[in-house]
Amino acid sequence: MLGTATSGLFYYVLAYVVAVVGCGLALRRAVAIDDDETRRGLIGLLFSSGGWAAAQLAYLLAPPAYQYALYLTGLIIGLTTVGAWLYFASAYTGRAFHRNTTYRRAAVGTYVAIVAVKVTNPLHGYYFTSEWVSTPFAHLAIQQGVVHWVVTGLSYSLVAIGFFMLFDQFLEADFDTRPLAALVGATALPVAFDVAEIVSESLLDLSLEPVGVAVFAVGTLYVFEDRFLSVQLSDGVDDGLVYLDGDDRVRDVNEHAIEAFPTLRGADGARLDQVFPALAAELDADEGLLEQRDDSGGTYYLVTTTEFVRARGKIGRLVMLSDVTEAERRRQELARQNEQLESIAAAMRHELFNTLQIVAGRVDIAGSELERGDVQSARDSLRTASRTAERMRQLVEDFADLARKGKTIEATEDIDFAAAADEAWRSLDPDGVEFNRENGGSIRGDPDRLRSLLVSAFRFAVHNEASRVHVRLVEGGLWVADDGHEHADLDPEAFFEYGGAVPDAEAGIALPNVRTLARVHGWTAAVDGDYDGGVKIGVRGACTEPDQSSGATGPGADSETVASQSR
Repeated sequence: MLGTATSGLFYYVLAYVVAVVGCGLALRRAVAIDDDETRRGLIGLLFSSGGWAAAQLAYLLAPPAYQYALYLTGLIIGLTTVGAWLYFASAYTGRAFHRNTTYRRAAVGTYVAIVAVKVTNPLHGYYFTSEWVSTPFAHLAIQQGVVHWVVTGLSYSLVAIGFFMLFDQFLEADFDTRPLAALVGATALPVAFDVAEIVSESLLDLSLEPVGVAVFAVGTLYVFEDRFLSVQLSDGVDDGLVYLDGDDRVRDVNEHAIEAFPTLRGADGARLDQVFPALAAELDADEGLLEQRDDSGGTYYLVTTTEFVRARGKIGRLVMLSDVTEAERRRQELARQNEQLESIAAAMRHELFNTLQIVAGRVDIAGSELERGDVQSARDSLRTASRTAERMRQLVEDFADLARKGKTIEATEDIDFAAAADEAWRSLDPDGVEFNRENGGSIRGDPDRLRSLLVSAFRFAVHNEASRVHVRLVEGGLWVADDGHEHADLDPEAFFEYGGAVPDAEAGIALPNVRTLARVHGWTAAVDGDYDGGVKIGVRGACTEPDQSSGATGPGADSETVASQSR
């Protein structure tokens, strides 16, 4: 068994060897940190702490003639750890103290002044005194002077500022930072040893702070490296953050992400593609966009990732979910408007071309008829040309009205559906067509645009040679059905294409207008392909409160149940 003196020396030597080796190992990882200032501060801290530990180790093992100089060297190197610690803490937490010229000059001036006192200690002895002793083992014993305690108090005060910056960062971070806080706390444990040295005569007056730094550095860069880097990146970020390891397993999730996506709660340790496949699919996309559907519509999140890569490969990544709903809705609205304007322009070109051909053809026919003396036929041809031109004028007005109403509405209100449907039908006033409003209720939307939507739907039904038109408000929408021609052989989507001339050119832009006016509300419009006996148009996605009762009244009556009229 080792003697007391030998074992005492062994434990001191072991502690400093651990510190030197730990700082060296951590240095290998520290040089790969992406942030320049954090990397510079941590490398400086590891160099100074490792050098301090090496000087203390040499002091213990060197011959007596060199111990004084080595102890003094350790004091000078050890003082640099204070500046390195503050630089690292400021850089890691995103503060600017380490860039402040006044602070830097004050730090250098203070360091030079203290080093001058230490170097001249053999002349004045105010910093420490020494004597050769043999217990607990042969070494140069140090008795600290008053200047040492002043410098120590100043150093601990400055180091405490670094602790405050780091702990404040950990408290503000929306992650589980307890492991990192524990590692930072480990750097302060040697202070307890310093206090014990004051009250115990058996302990040497040596500093073990390098051991605490080594524990902190190895822990953060080898055990919790991805968390250590993620916390720095997440400072001041109010977006959702998901913290993944190298195998894309969830390591941590902040509250913003859990509030937006409850499925992430309790997902620690699970693979992301198992608990949240939609997000996993967006991770490697060039422009990942995640949509979250809810009662108020869609919420859109931009998915961005920051990978932590070392020589051994990817060690993890931080996924940020930024709410870009407003920007995405504006983009979609612009895309919709551009598509709509292109469709309208194409339809206008088509209609104008057809109209000009018809007018020109009818005028030529009228001229030919006049040459033959058939005034009546010429008059009929000119009347047809006039009606065609009038139809074109009406279409141009419809296009202009649609362009005005085609912007997404910003405000809605509860609309009396019965009144809106009856008014829309009266504006057409078709002869020989019966109108049946099967119920009433309320629908949330824009009154003017809803009326235009219904007018367009009714106009198509009349053109479809219906003898009876039905309209009904249902949960989540409405439908308009007629008993006119069936078009089972046509693609239902073709009815809504501007310029598509479906089912014929005379149908105009009635159904394309229905879809456009539905879209500005955030609704959808489609032809029911399963409906027999005519055409049925369904509008879905609306907020409605339909009446379930039914009856039979005229379109202008007060009843909100059914309106029917034969003309």
